[in-house]
Amino acid sequence: MSNQGLIIEERSRDIGDFLVGRLIPFRKKRMVGPFIFIDHMGPTTIKKGHYMDVDQHPHIGLSTLTYMLDGELMHEDSIGTHQRISPGSVNWMVAGKGVTHTERTPNDLRDGSEFIAHGYQIWVALPKELEDIAPEFHHINASDLPSWKDKETTFRLIAGTGYGKTSPLPVHSELFMIEIKSKTAYELEIKGQLRGEIGICIVKGAIIACNDRIENGNMLVSKTEDSCAITLEPNTHILLFGGVPFPEERHIYWNFVSTSKDKIETAKQRWKNHEFPIVKGDDTYVPLPEIGF
Repeated sequence: MSNQGLIIEERSRDIGDFLVGRLIPFRKKRMVGPFIFIDHMGPTTIKKGHYMDVDQHPHIGLSTLTYMLDGELMHEDSIGTHQRISPGSVNWMVAGKGVTHTERTPNDLRDGSEFIAHGYQIWVALPKELEDIAPEFHHINASDLPSWKDKETTFRLIAGTGYGKTSPLPVHSELFMIEIKSKTAYELEIKGQLRGEIGICIVKGAIIACNDRIENGNMLVSKTEDSCAITLEPNTHILLFGGVPFPEERHIYWNFVSTSKDKIETAKQRWKNHEFPIVKGDDTYVPLPEIGF
């Protein structure tokens, strides 16, 4: 625990041929605003025969946000989406009452050439009254996201509202996610710019917050925007995210999120019984794990 808030270190998790660093959920902090899950993928060198293949799996009660810093992925889902994602663009899948999807290295990148894969896989819980909406998918190109510069520091608003700007991504609650890159030391102004809880993923470099130096591979969480100054060291890259927390507790088991334990139990049985919609032309199936998290 720092003077500023809670510092969370990435914990390694294996998802097949790919190691990720999990940030939340964490035993001392289950959510940051509506954000309930963050995996940091890479950076890792993808070599021949070891491509990223996340087979067919389900979700309920959340929206997935995929954001790549290096490399590309192909997203396919049970509502018919086929969408490639490149660095700086964002994929947003609303699971609602239930959706199935895959994420894979695109076929044209499976030629044996090595490349770097680096990005974030994020889940945002849906408001209680919207947990059972029909699934949706949205892709926003990097060029369509609000971007600006202050001195030698660049900003890109990935989702939500912050700094007087709003992303075109159609979110369902009060939140924000902003990519920030500094070439020189930069004091980040937060007070009055954002609402709700605040998380900072340090992708590269380090930040100084209330005399604590926090390096890459860690995340800082603050319960309020009214906090001490945050300074980015030169050549630092962060993701600033958060929002207004929900009043209800969220339950999570594997890829299922809900305010209702009964809905999660129903989803588990639906997946076991192969009752979820499927990705057309894909016969893969990730079994329900015995331990959900």
